[in-house]
Amino acid sequence: MFVALTTYILLPYLSAFMPASYTGFVIAGGALVALALFPLQPFLVARYGAQQLALFFAIAEMITLFALAATPGAIAAAILVALSVSLQPFLYYELDLLLEATVAEEGTTGRVRNLFLTAWNIGGLAAPLLVGALLAGSNDAYSRVFLAAGAALVPFVVLFAVRRIPKGLAPKLSHMRDTLLCIMRDRDLAAVSIGHLVLYLFYIWAPLYVPVYLHIVLGIPWSSLGWMFSVMLIPYVVIQYPAGWVADKILGDKELMFAGFLVAGSALASISFLTSASSIGLIVSILVASRIGSALIESMTEGHFFRRVSERDINSISIFRGIWPLGNLIGPLIGSGILLVGNYQLLFLLTGGFVIIAGMIATLLIKDFR
Repeated sequence: MFVALTTYILLPYLSAFMPASYTGFVIAGGALVALALFPLQPFLVARYGAQQLALFFAIAEMITLFALAATPGAIAAAILVALSVSLQPFLYYELDLLLEATVAEEGTTGRVRNLFLTAWNIGGLAAPLLVGALLAGSNDAYSRVFLAAGAALVPFVVLFAVRRIPKGLAPKLSHMRDTLLCIMRDRDLAAVSIGHLVLYLFYIWAPLYVPVYLHIVLGIPWSSLGWMFSVMLIPYVVIQYPAGWVADKILGDKELMFAGFLVAGSALASISFLTSASSIGLIVSILVASRIGSALIESMTEGHFFRRVSERDINSISIFRGIWPLGNLIGPLIGSGILLVGNYQLLFLLTGGFVIIAGMIATLLIKDFR
């Protein structure tokens, strides 16, 4: 909930302090901090445990969101947004380790991982409706959204403080550089990691820049965008678990991943053709199609990677989850660079085309388990 609540409003919020073409640099700054600190995660987990670290990062994120709700000045707002962005992948990494410890048989990995993703996406589905309700009639009251995002973390903090989660097997520590070299020498792990990076670039270009384009350029109010984005996210809830089952039992991961990149990239590129005269039905159809594609990609890349590792491989998981801040660093820099020399139409055409081409190449290099 807290991730989805803030994602859609970060760039519109920052646009009140700076030109839209520069907002991506704030996101990239937070990602750079996360990327620099991510190699320390395996050692911190070995010393303090994943649950304690998850609790710490959640509390830090909650404090940051409440500070943003207090309507700080421009410099403080930029720093707090960057800090919020930097904390999110750390929290997701700890959840990965705790979840992986519960998987007893690798034949169930696709279903377990996608049940986890479905739970994650139910929160994401509700968040846009709440954003629309909070901003209805007052499109610039973003402090309300930050307050709601911070409040959404309270149950998480309480649950992790009072309920002990099994740790699983003791982690295997190795030098991060050796782990990275091992992954890059394994064509299968390298390909799925690159495919996951393309997915996270999509998760920068679509959730960050599409709301800005639809709200500021096309003039669609948040009261409408709220339900539109909620409908857009339905594929995550209804597709990912069945896709995991199909991958486990019938097809494998490769075919569904290939289709996902084709659909997601085509839909993202299609946004460049939308105008203020475009019907709401057409806009929603393109948005839904983009999430059908990305839901398939996420389901397949997550399942394929975690078939190959266990909760003990915390360095491998650290590198895989470190793709999030890497995408958060690269994506906004590319977005801001395109906007500095072009416009939103060029941004969506180029990024959509890249998702198709790079994603398909990565998929073709994967060795399917079936």
